[in-house]
Amino acid sequence: MTAPDSANPQAPVPLAERAAVAAQYLLPKQALTALAGIAANARLGAATTAAIRAFIARYGVAMAEAAEPDPAAYATFNDFFTRALTPGARPLADVAPADLVCPVDGAISQFGSIREGRIFQAKGHDYSAQALLGGDAALAAHFQAGHYATLYLSPRDYHRIHMPCAGRLLRMIHVPGALFSVNPATARGVPGLFARNERVVCVFDGECGPWALVLVGATIVGSMATVWHGVVNPPRSGRLREWSYQGSAVELARGQEMGRFLLGSTVVLLFPPAGGLEFEASWEPGRAVRMGEAMATRSRLAR
Repeated sequence: MTAPDSANPQAPVPLAERAAVAAQYLLPKQALTALAGIAANARLGAATTAAIRAFIARYGVAMAEAAEPDPAAYATFNDFFTRALTPGARPLADVAPADLVCPVDGAISQFGSIREGRIFQAKGHDYSAQALLGGDAALAAHFQAGHYATLYLSPRDYHRIHMPCAGRLLRMIHVPGALFSVNPATARGVPGLFARNERVVCVFDGECGPWALVLVGATIVGSMATVWHGVVNPPRSGRLREWSYQGSAVELARGQEMGRFLLGSTVVLLFPPAGGLEFEASWEPGRAVRMGEAMATRSRLAR
């Protein structure tokens, strides 16, 4: 299934939602995020355990799936937030080698075709692939007429990110930016949200050419990390930073962990047009997804 880039008609945005989005323009988001990062890494013993228990109760976190289900076993809040799951908790769908599996637990924000270099965000809002990729026109050209998927991770979700397909790492780009919330209400209210927020662009080479997995930061997202680099941010220098892996042998298999959010956010996937791409018929905006489930098939590859 390929979702149309015109969203389903939506009711008028409630006044309270508009006010909450407007308030984010005034908040000291960078300072709040820095403080949240310090707090999430603090080893405060009983206070840390109490905060974790309160979070579990507030958001309904499924600790039965965690490799370590005891909240008192986590030394820091970030240790809890980036918890591993029990072996076999997220089996990979039985799909063809070139097909894609969902890389995260979360909810579908939007997905579909990249049209004239634009990615649909929400009713009335889109943004350019070039802007998302830090202004790199040559990189964005690979995704002209390609496909995208935007997946939102809520606070209750598992926050490790896995590979939707096999890939060899080519580049990583840290793009500085704002730190708006990335919840659905903010996506409806802030133009170009995912190309405005701080983000880490990971570019891979796959069976159908280059593809990108973009980790988008948000308010109180203390940092983002990858398995090959470790923590990417902080530092936050305010300048675009890039790492080349052209001569390295960083190759990751489908379903393998590639990174994690230290507090939650959003993943944007970009795929080239080669091979065609058809999303699962059950996919629709707002639907809950789990890491490892079937996401899309390559419709024009020999089977």
